[in-house]
Amino acid sequence: MDVVLIDVEQGYRAVAARDTRFDGQFILAVRTTGIYCRPSCPAITPKRRNVEFYPTAAAAQQAGYRACRRCLPDAVPGSPEWNLRADLAGRAMRLISDGIVEREGVPGLARRVGYSERHLTRVLTAELGAGPLALARAHRAHSARMLIETTTLPFADVAFAAGFASVRQFNDTIRAVFGVTPSDLRMAAKRRARHAAPTAGKLTVRLAYRPPFDAAGLLDFLAARAIPGVESVVDGSYGRTLALPHGVGTARLRPADGHVDCTLRLTDMRDLGSAVSRLRRLLDLDADPGAVDELLSADPALAGSVARTPGIRLPGSVDAAEIVTRALIGQQISVAAARTALGALTMALGEPLQTPDGDLTRLFPTPDAITERGAEVLTGPRRRIATVLEVNRALAEGDLDVHVGADPAELSVALQSFSGVGPWTAGYVQMRVLGATDVLLSTDVALRNGARALSLPSDIDTLEARARAWRPWRSYAGMHLWRASGSTLRSTS
Repeated sequence: MDVVLIDVEQGYRAVAARDTRFDGQFILAVRTTGIYCRPSCPAITPKRRNVEFYPTAAAAQQAGYRACRRCLPDAVPGSPEWNLRADLAGRAMRLISDGIVEREGVPGLARRVGYSERHLTRVLTAELGAGPLALARAHRAHSARMLIETTTLPFADVAFAAGFASVRQFNDTIRAVFGVTPSDLRMAAKRRARHAAPTAGKLTVRLAYRPPFDAAGLLDFLAARAIPGVESVVDGSYGRTLALPHGVGTARLRPADGHVDCTLRLTDMRDLGSAVSRLRRLLDLDADPGAVDELLSADPALAGSVARTPGIRLPGSVDAAEIVTRALIGQQISVAAARTALGALTMALGEPLQTPDGDLTRLFPTPDAITERGAEVLTGPRRRIATVLEVNRALAEGDLDVHVGADPAELSVALQSFSGVGPWTAGYVQMRVLGATDVLLSTDVALRNGARALSLPSDIDTLEARARAWRPWRSYAGMHLWRASGSTLRSTS
């Protein structure tokens, strides 16, 4: 099956130009060599009649191609399409990248997206050229390669940590996908390494992004909201604790040229893939800043802000339930006040790490803990406290399911069914948890102040009418408006 993501001639022109902007957005497969590459691969451009295009590495693998060892096509930013799309395929891809198939199987994935296994497989195969099992296999191969190249773990441990059922399956997959043995991959990594190999449980990976990248603005946003013990921003580095499917961990992120250095400490190495996926979403590393900036700068009122802050990013999340609670507590109060309240909640109810990592000492409280003891700790208006407790009870009991594969419209309705939860909170959760690119929080006072500062309409109806031209990037436009207001660090939780 030759599944085409973009126009064939446009794709070939991108390959001929070795255009890095298309890395991660589609895969080039070369029939004569049997390998697949990223569009910017430095190898000699193959003849047009010898190539075909696939939307994912999994589709190319399923067609019998193996990964190029020169350009490492799986070590690039992911397709921004999965952040833009809210359809079944996009929602499923976000869950697959979080490792849901390894943990719950295809039935679990189907249950999360609300469709039958048969229909899900049919849609993914039609849209992406591969079903959920093949897509998960590609995800496992990527996780395994990171462990092979960045740790000294025995290969048997790597196999099970990456989600393979057996060492034989691991060996066969690595050979099929990369055309070499695990030993060959590790030896090549050692030759490239500039530092000593990390120990088991701690590893450093490079998280690629498409430039430009407004790292300073993103770190400022996170620093203003950092909860002591859970997060820290020091000397241009962001750290936080992680509650992961199989254990806990910590991450230290430092932006560099073309990538983010990410140092992870994990109690269970099976969480590597999920940790990397969540951190990429936190920093919006799979965004297409060129497309965003091009459209927004077409509006004369936004052009100056885009020029001053190219590559602005949309802060995401590593824990959906945490973002819901932060949004609820942060409603109608300043960021500083919300941070104080969240800090007190975490100190009282957050689980301490058995092995603290410097200033990272606690996990954010779980919905269960907040339900049981939140009334003892939370302060402020009774109605807000009641809402926080009610929503966390629904999260704990499974009546409210907030995750990266949720349908945006259904999630908004579910959230607003609770007393005290309005459109602002629902939209904020969509932006942070789902990475929704087209949400404008027009009722936000600071955002409208920013609109006024940029000579844009500041009344809600007129601003929303003007913002139609910013689709599908209204969330990023909102970040520019917050920045322009001078209140970016005081406007949201």
